[in-house]
Amino acid sequence: MMFRVHIYNGSLALVGKSGVGQAANHQHAALERTGVSVVTDWQPRADVVHINTVLPCSFWAARRARRQGIPVIWYGHSTEADFRHSFVGSDLLAPLFKRWLCLCYNQADLILTPTPYAAHILGSYRLRPPVQALSNGVDTDFFAPDPTRRAAFRKARGLTDTEKVVISVGHFMERKGILDFIALARSLPQVRFFWFGHTDPALVPRAIREAMAAAPANLEFPGFLSQAELRDAYCGADAFLFCSHEETEGIVVLEALACGTPTLLRDIPVYNGWLTDGVNVHKGRDARELRVKLTGLLYGRLPDVTEAGRQVAEARSLPNIGRALQRIYATLPVPARRAAPALRPRRRTA
Repeated sequence: MMFRVHIYNGSLALVGKSGVGQAANHQHAALERTGVSVVTDWQPRADVVHINTVLPCSFWAARRARRQGIPVIWYGHSTEADFRHSFVGSDLLAPLFKRWLCLCYNQADLILTPTPYAAHILGSYRLRPPVQALSNGVDTDFFAPDPTRRAAFRKARGLTDTEKVVISVGHFMERKGILDFIALARSLPQVRFFWFGHTDPALVPRAIREAMAAAPANLEFPGFLSQAELRDAYCGADAFLFCSHEETEGIVVLEALACGTPTLLRDIPVYNGWLTDGVNVHKGRDARELRVKLTGLLYGRLPDVTEAGRQVAEARSLPNIGRALQRIYATLPVPARRAAPALRPRRRTA
């Protein structure tokens, strides 16, 4: 069956530089590579609507689709846990954010979230639709090992062939482990560190701004990179260090693995079952262990597991994700017309 899929883009421009925006791009590419027609508007009538954001316009788009009888897949990129320790005021707003997430996700026919860990969290919310795990995927044709890109990155950054380079990617958030990254850079002055990404300064907590301002000279914050520039950085680095405390998957981890970058992660539950210490990545439980593992990785005292890491990324290639989505579409209900779920349950009367 040929499916027509509408990826709702009403609020994607606001998250274009985040993992959510990249996930939506992956959906588009995965579907097109497997012969699915991605329609940019409601007409011609879509068979399925994908929603990735949790802004008010997305809520109303889901209700509109359901009234037209179009199944809605809502991507569960967000949880209360990964909202905490992020932007200014996020800890205070987290309980309200969870209630809003539940209201949004309950408009769907199916919730897709990228890992079993995230599916377990969302399952605890007692949502109406079923929750299923499906990776965000990674473009393993684009993100791939390439020695010429290593040379291009090092030339662009003024690095010698022998300098040790560690990179990370993400918003300027405590949750992303930026404070530990800064501390590790300070403890290894002979190593060059780069944190790629950008966050509106108004959203960055004061403690993070102050830590970044006091960062050591061997750590740079070059800002947001294009996908091509980021690929060069993965290929040019000696290690990808991701100190994040909470994720639903981590697209940047998949990108690093696809590029064959030696990868060191904080040992958190989201990686259980698919990323194993010493097998396809290396892990550290805390800042002390991350430092020990990082020096071992940089100076050849840990095994090279990059090929196994690349295989993890290949299993989540965009064509594989596209085919998995088609199998999911075949299971969705397609009624002719139906009402969207009520905003509030009706009170029982005596």
